[in-house]
Amino acid sequence: QVQLVESGGGLVQPGGSLRLSCAASGIEFSIYTLAWYRQAPGRQRGSIATITSGGNIDYTNSVKGRFTISRDNAKKTVYLQMNSLKPEDTAVYYCNAFLGYDRDYWGQGTQVTVSS
Repeated sequence: QVQLVESGGGLVQPGGSLRLSCAASGIEFSIYTLAWYRQAPGRQRGSIATITSGGNIDYTNSVKGRFTISRDNAKKTVYLQMNSLKPEDTAVYYCNAFLGYDRDYWGQGTQVTVSS
């Protein structure tokens, strides 16, 4: 039974910080590529950060220098540290675990709202 559960979302002021967590169960966590996606109202869901099983990391340009993805294989958890938040970061954030096209799992999402 595969499950990914996000937490840590909420309301934060512009310039503030937030840390999202995604705890996984039911998969061999250490071998999966992990990613964070977000979906803002009226927009398509898009990837913002990826970390492979080997620790290779990629970010989309809009979050480079502000967001940090990390993983703790012992805790089966992937994190997204978000700093210098902007109103345009407001979205539902989803975690994803991917091994292949037949092994692709999603969390339920957590709302992040950046507003003064």
